[in-house]
Amino acid sequence: MNAIEIRDLSKSFRGMYAVDHLNMTVPQGAIYGFIGENGSGKSTTEKLICGHLVPDGGEIKLFGKDYTDPGVRVRVGALIENAGCFPGSSVYQNLRMQTINLGLENPDEEIRRVLEIVRMEDNAHLKFKSCSLGMKQRIGIAMALLGDPALLILDEPINGLDTDGMRIMREILVDITQKYGCTVLISSHILGELEKIATHYGIIRQGRMIMELSAREMDSRAQVFVSLKTKDMEGAEAALRAGFATVRREGDYLRVYDVDDTAGIVDHLMKSGHVPSEIKKNKIGLEEYYIELMSNATDKSEEN
Repeated sequence: MNAIEIRDLSKSFRGMYAVDHLNMTVPQGAIYGFIGENGSGKSTTEKLICGHLVPDGGEIKLFGKDYTDPGVRVRVGALIENAGCFPGSSVYQNLRMQTINLGLENPDEEIRRVLEIVRMEDNAHLKFKSCSLGMKQRIGIAMALLGDPALLILDEPINGLDTDGMRIMREILVDITQKYGCTVLISSHILGELEKIATHYGIIRQGRMIMELSAREMDSRAQVFVSLKTKDMEGAEAALRAGFATVRREGDYLRVYDVDDTAGIVDHLMKSGHVPSEIKKNKIGLEEYYIELMSNATDKSEEN
């Protein structure tokens, strides 16, 4: 069973589509990275799934049922835009008020559970306004986890965090899926971080889904390349172009694409009088793959 199934979903504002006949499938148990430019429709889609907006048309199913089904709605937790906490109240007090809103039994036990998940069990006494940005994001996730949801929807939860904050957030999201069986839909512009945890991706552009694929599929599609440095980069580039189909200058490196034979490349360069000072194999990451995909989509739209 899929956690989310969306078919032909649309939402317009003042006659312009924010979500344009979108199709989307999120497998149960996935960490689904939802990727797109600003204004592409990510947040609107998430708000539609959460019931914060009413769609113009289309279908949203959660765990095989219509998203308006009361039994399904209680299985969804979300952090969109901000945690909605009272600045002058403590972490515990904010969570306690949310347990009352949700009508949860054993609130203290539930608060301890979610604070432990987000590594905040020793900070329940802190006032929300005294917390760092990373802590506030984790408190927001704790709020969303109250009631033990089966689906967690997060809008840009790692933006603005420092390196340690992003590491902690990654660990929390992996724990949520692996230890507690929760499906996570997460949007982010920090694709390098998203790539470390996502099991699936959905790439949206101008309100339409242009591609869905698993992390394994993306890895298999990513171009292999050898990157290298030499003393004479221009001369080495000319020499490599004479022997290999795709050679590009990327920053301080030369890249030879669709080849992983470093020995063959070194031999070719040495015969041409160039000695590499640094050479390594690599693969295009999510960020480069996304940029290339967006560039190709733009080229096609201009052709049409």
